[in-house]
Amino acid sequence: MSAEFESQADSPTLDVNLDNVCRLIQLARIFHAQEAVVIPEEPGNPSDDWPTQILAAHHDDQSLNEFRSIIDDLDRNQQVEVVALLWMGRGDYDRQDWHALLSDADAEWTDYTADYLMAHPMLSDQLTEGLDILGYHCD
Repeated sequence: MSAEFESQADSPTLDVNLDNVCRLIQLARIFHAQEAVVIPEEPGNPSDDWPTQILAAHHDDQSLNEFRSIIDDLDRNQQVEVVALLWMGRGDYDRQDWHALLSDADAEWTDYTADYLMAHPMLSDQLTEGLDILGYHCD
């Protein structure tokens, strides 16, 4: 997936690397496409349960681990921008409110940014929409 910027008047410049945001979008899609772990109420043959477990998200999920690693490698301001893209993409703010949005996202910043982001099932779509609003695109 490559990234590109489509110049728009007064478009904010992102400090976070666009390729990183595009990779986060990919990883969020992979992670959220998985099914939750389902444990049958009545014990059955373990071999009968494998189809329901094959896509189950587990603690050692590689897409989640890579997502967390990318977020953890970002500095605070870059993490704030990713959260701001989420909020903009879900319609909480308009494009002209970008600076207020950054300020609000910074005020809410925690060490658990990756988990906060992944808790949003529509994360990939909302990050994509946030980028689109600002004139950035992932191919």
